[in-house]
Amino acid sequence: MSIMTKNPLVNACAASLYIVMVASLMYYGPKLAGHVETVVVPIAMISLFTLSATVMGYLFLYQPIQLYFEGEKKAAVNLFLKTVVIFGGITAVILLALFLSAFFF
Repeated sequence: MSIMTKNPLVNACAASLYIVMVASLMYYGPKLAGHVETVVVPIAMISLFTLSATVMGYLFLYQPIQLYFEGEKKAAVNLFLKTVVIFGGITAVILLALFLSAFFF
């Protein structure tokens, strides 16, 4: 049983929420841990990168692949492209907010 939906908006928002969580960890983590010089830091960063690639692959590809193997090829491509377009829109809004805040403040 999958927790993923066939709703591209939900899938794109889940990806954005995951990014917010990872970015928050990367921003606040060093402030809480202080300065640390150890081999564990690069190991943790590569592990986080690998985990992120896996999670994003799951969020973007799981349902389309399921649909594809069920013979619904057009629906699979449609779901994937809608998810990417919605995620691109969310990313554009975030970038616009960043640039406007830098311009006005």
